[in-house]
Amino acid sequence: MLDKLRNASKKIIGTKQTLKVLQKDQVSVVFIAKDAEEHVVSDLKEMCQEKGVQMVAVDSMKELGDACGIQVGAASAAILN
Repeated sequence: MLDKLRNASKKIIGTKQTLKVLQKDQVSVVFIAKDAEEHVVSDLKEMCQEKGVQMVAVDSMKELGDACGIQVGAASAAILN
């Protein structure tokens, strides 16, 4: 599933940005790091459930950041429609 994120032409990195596009119904899949602090990703998880958007758990923020092609960890990311 991370390969899908790596190869996606349109993706968003970061919880705030992901929430914004999720509110606009522009997201197909959301990736959330298991080691992200719960208070950071709780709103995101809630909105994914409300909107019926698939959530994919990633082992670590570092692994998610690597998949996004950035040098730092990421709590969440999404593939856009």
